Amino acid sequence: MHEGLLKSWNAGHARQSIIAFIARVTQEGGPEYVAPAARIAVFDNDGCLWCEKPMPIQVDFLLRRIAEQAEADPTLREKQPWKAVYGKDQAWLGSIITRHYEGDDSLLKQAAEGLLSAYVDDEVEAYSAKSLQFLLNTHNPVLDRPYLKTAYAPMRELLSYLEANRFTSYIVSGGGRDFMRPITQSLYGIPPERVVGTSVVLDYREKDGIGTLVHTSKLEVFDDGPNKVVRIWSRIGARPIFAAGNSNGDIPMLQFATQGEGASLALLVTHDDDVREIAYASGAEKAVALAAESGWPRVSVRDDWSKVFVD
Repeated sequence: MHEGLLKSWNAGHARQSIIAFIARVTQEGGPEYVAPAARIAVFDNDGCLWCEKPMPIQVDFLLRRIAEQAEADPTLREKQPWKAVYGKDQAWLGSIITRHYEGDDSLLKQAAEGLLSAYVDDEVEAYSAKSLQFLLNTHNPVLDRPYLKTAYAPMRELLSYLEANRFTSYIVSGGGRDFMRPITQSLYGIPPERVVGTSVVLDYREKDGIGTLVHTSKLEVFDDGPNKVVRIWSRIGARPIFAAGNSNGDIPMLQFATQGEGASLALLVTHDDDVREIAYASGAEKAVALAAESGWPRVSVRDDWSKVFVD
C-alpha cells in the first residue's frame, strides 16, 4: 500500500479516501481489483500540482516576452495584450484566466495573438531551453519562492504513492505541453511523453539538409474543458480511474474518470489557505458545487496538508 509516502497529508477524509481507493483497486481477487495496465491517473498542473497565483507560471513566461516586443516596437503598444503588459494593467491581465473559467473567453481571444506570437519561429529545442532556464531562475513574486519550489509537496507524494501502487500518471493541463516537458521528470517523476497539454502547430523545416521543428503562431489545441477528455483518449487511449484537478476547466476530465465501470476516484484541490499559500475560489465555483453533488473528496490546502511546498 505504501501509505507512508503520504507524509504531508493530514489524517482526514481526503487522505482516507485515497488510501481506501488504492486498497480496493489493488486487492487481487477483490471485487474492485483493477489490473496494473488499467491503473491510469490524470492530473491537472496549474493550481493542482504547482501554484498558479498570482498568475499561471507560463503566463509570466509569455508576458515577459510580450513586454520585450512592446519595448522594441511602439506600434504594438496600442493593442492587446501588448498594451496591458506595457502599461502594467494587472487588472486586465489577471482577469483573462478568471473570465475563462467563468465561461467568458473574450479577453483570452484578444490576448491570443500576442501569446501565440511570443515564440513564433523558435525551434523546439531552443524553446525547451528557454522554458527550462526561466523555470530554474525565476521567482513567484508574491510567495518569494523559486517557481519550481511552488510545486505542492503533498501532490508530489501522491504521484509517488500511485507509482508505488503500479499506477501510470499523466499530466493533462491547459498549460503548454512544451513548456512543462523540460521539468516534469525531475519535478514530478513524470516523463515528457506523459505530458498532455496545450500546443501550437509545429512546422517541419530543413536547413542545409538538417530537419527541425519550429513553433508557428497557430494554436493546435487549447487543452482545457472538454478538450482534456478528447486529448486523454487520443493520447492515452483509455479512460482514467483516478483524476485530480482544481478548476471548472477540469470538470469534464473529473467526470470522464468517474463515469466508467468499476472503481474510480476524483479529487478537487481547493485553495483556502491565505497564510502559507494564496487563497482563491474564483474559477472553481462550478467544480466545488459538482464535487459536493458527486461525492468527490475536496482537498483543503489549509486542513489536509501539513506542508504545502516542496523543499
